[in-house]
Amino acid sequence: MGVLQIVIVLAVVFLLVKPLGTYVYHVYSNEPNRTDRIFGWLERFIYALIGLKERAGMTWKKYVLSFLLTNIVFVGLGYLLLRIQSVLPLNPNGIGNMEQTLSFNTIISFMTNTNLQHYSGESGLSYFSQMIVIMMMMFTSAATGFSVAIAFVRGLTSKGKTLGNFFEDFVKSHTRIFFPAAIGVTLILVALQVPQTFDPTLTVTTLEGATQHIAIGPVASLESIKHLGTNGGGFFGVNSAHPFENPNGLTNVIEILSMWLLPASLPYVYGRFAKNRKQGWVVFSAMMTLFIAFLVVAYASEMHGNPAINALGIDHSEGSMEGKEVRLGVAQSALFTTVTTAATTGSVDNMHDTLTPLGGMVPLAEMMLNVVFGGKGVGLVNMLMYAILGVFLCGLMVGRTPEFLGRKIEPKEMKLIAVAILMHPLIILAPTAIAFVTDLGKGAITNPGFHGISQVLYEYTSSAANNGSGFEGLADNTSFWNITTGLVMLLGRYISMIAMMAVAGSLVRKQWVPETIGTFRTDNKLFYGILIGTVLIIGALTFLPTVVLGPIAEFLTLR
Repeated sequence: MGVLQIVIVLAVVFLLVKPLGTYVYHVYSNEPNRTDRIFGWLERFIYALIGLKERAGMTWKKYVLSFLLTNIVFVGLGYLLLRIQSVLPLNPNGIGNMEQTLSFNTIISFMTNTNLQHYSGESGLSYFSQMIVIMMMMFTSAATGFSVAIAFVRGLTSKGKTLGNFFEDFVKSHTRIFFPAAIGVTLILVALQVPQTFDPTLTVTTLEGATQHIAIGPVASLESIKHLGTNGGGFFGVNSAHPFENPNGLTNVIEILSMWLLPASLPYVYGRFAKNRKQGWVVFSAMMTLFIAFLVVAYASEMHGNPAINALGIDHSEGSMEGKEVRLGVAQSALFTTVTTAATTGSVDNMHDTLTPLGGMVPLAEMMLNVVFGGKGVGLVNMLMYAILGVFLCGLMVGRTPEFLGRKIEPKEMKLIAVAILMHPLIILAPTAIAFVTDLGKGAITNPGFHGISQVLYEYTSSAANNGSGFEGLADNTSFWNITTGLVMLLGRYISMIAMMAVAGSLVRKQWVPETIGTFRTDNKLFYGILIGTVLIIGALTFLPTVVLGPIAEFLTLR
């Protein structure tokens, strides 16, 4: 039954990738299409409101400057609102202002699409902050990531000289994708009993006569964009494990599809832009192969359970249910775990800290690779980065200048790609080492030994990959963790974005080279294998030693 649930969700994804990808392509192709009649009037009004009279194409530098300045404005506004939320409206529970380092961490977290939460939503934020700050950031950060991914694809595939207009892409991301989808998913969740209200916390008397306070609020609207935007920040502290955020198996599937479908459609969008759909299917196939491999490990590990408990002769036939919701079970928990870290969402429907060692290694490894579908554009951009690297290495082996989609790959592009590739392990491993040699870092570890290593490693990996989930056994709401993870989130989001936009800017200016008999093809089975091999080799070289010290060592101690 568990395997059947997983197969059905996978089948739905396969069926919807092409039509959804076609729609997304038409949104950003800047060619006249039917959606113009539906959304054009609203967009023209917004363009007039912001003074965007001409939507001329931008160079990569202008595009980067545009999204950076836009993000800075939102960060400043959001930080201010969190610091004064106690005097703002829609605060029926009288929640106070957020502490300054926690405000810094929170606002950076949501602007970078990470949504790492060192606070509990129902007690740390007012309804106003949940909607005006958190939900606003969920929309804008997702739209920023989507826009950058599309601009990068244009740089690889276009024969023009610009990457498009950021503000046009940014507006279209909202009006044609996230707003309509969020409204639809919100209505579905409300119909399935997810709360959507401004009423204050309920105070009820239990059957034993005790008083209990039950937090409610505008949950459904936040849940929709939380998953559609691959954000992950929950209204409640326990995220989608909470029955008000995720009441049953059907809502669990809806949330899985919400966070997975858009990232899964992007490789097809890339193929449409490249005028060669095989290009997109090769990238999609490589991503899906890695995903299924990780899913099999997660599901098998959780179903097998804890070897130490099995050795005692205790019935473990239902798998390891520690930290999981009975209403969801092992299959949906394993699938949710694999999807949320593959799509860099960070939403959780079970406690990752209680996963079996190999089960916990799966989300950790997916975030380390950061190419298995990824969030709003992250996975596609990173996978194409590895595709260019693979072409370059193959070109060196046969002694010819490598070409990718009709453009020569030269040292300038490879230096920028090297920066992006090396930055990811650097901002994970360096802070992890610092945490282990300082009392401020070690003081947060609640589980000594190999699992403690996994806790710290997971926190910084999640921050660097813009994921936001955590091994929540870590006591991370301190100035040390708030500041260090905040800096890691900033570097993890923007360094790679800027480097890859520079690559796109360099390639788009190059003269297109016609394909010849000697051109290395990137739309066949051979390149599919090269792509997967490049990702795994680079990932193993950078992260395998730390994974061995954490989850693998913990697994071996249980044998």
